[in-house]
Formats: sequence, structure tokens, C-alpha cells
Amino acid sequence: MAPSPAKGTGQDRGNSGVFLMDLYEVQVLDCYGNTTYADGMTAAIYGQFPPAVNACRPPGEWQTYDIVFHRPRFETDGKLLAPARMTVFHNGILVHECAVLTGPTAHKARPPYKMHDAKLPISLQDHDHPVRYRSIWLRELE
Repeated sequence: MAPSPAKGTGQDRGNSGVFLMDLYEVQVLDCYGNTTYADGMTAAIYGQFPPAVNACRPPGEWQTYDIVFHRPRFETDGKLLAPARMTVFHNGILVHECAVLTGPTAHKARPPYKMHDAKLPISLQDHDHPVRYRSIWLRELE
């Protein structure tokens, strides 16, 4: 949930993120009546893909993010076998369908894939904004 009343503009308004494997981010941001760069708006696969639509609810209302993430696969020598893929629903609306990631997410950069463990943590980003989370469910697919 983004803070209410809303404070700030652009990236300085209800900013957070969900990091899968601590490398691949789905942006959490208050974009209800708030504009920012496309690949940094709410539910963007940060730095790579803007969402198909802005499905934000007003500040102070709970948002939902359903993220289906398939990790990248690597050969034993570190060569990329299959890139990471994501499907994202924001507030029940499909905003990314099987998006193929170019590597880890970053601001104004496209870092290449580097071999990493098959299991790494999920984390919630802290941008010093009082964004709240609840009912986080994880289900291993593979």
C-alpha cells in the first residue's frame, strides 16, 4: 500500500520493489495520477519493460501483484542456457506475459547474465518510503 495522502512526485512517491533472487525487480511505485519514466512505473520489470497498462489503485488502497517467475538456467560452465521469464498481474490485470529478461534489472543499464545459484532470496526494496506489504505468498514452481 502506498502512503496516503500521497507525497512526492515521480520516483519519489511510494517507491519500493519486489526483488526476485535479489537480482530481478518488479517495481512498486505510486503511479496513480503520477507520471514517471516508462520502465520505472508501477509493475514495470524495472529498467527493461513497462507494464502494458497502469492498473494502480489510489494511495491508501491495497495493491496486488501476482508474479510468475522462471529463473534463468545456466550450463555448468556458466553459459546461459535459458533466460529468466516473468508474467505479472497488477491488481488482477495482466501487465506482462512471459516477458523474457535480458539479464538482471538495473536503472539505465542492461547488465549481462552471470551464473548464480538456482535458489536465492526474495527481498522488498526500501527507498525510505512508508510502503506497506501484507499477505506475501511464495510457491515454488520448479
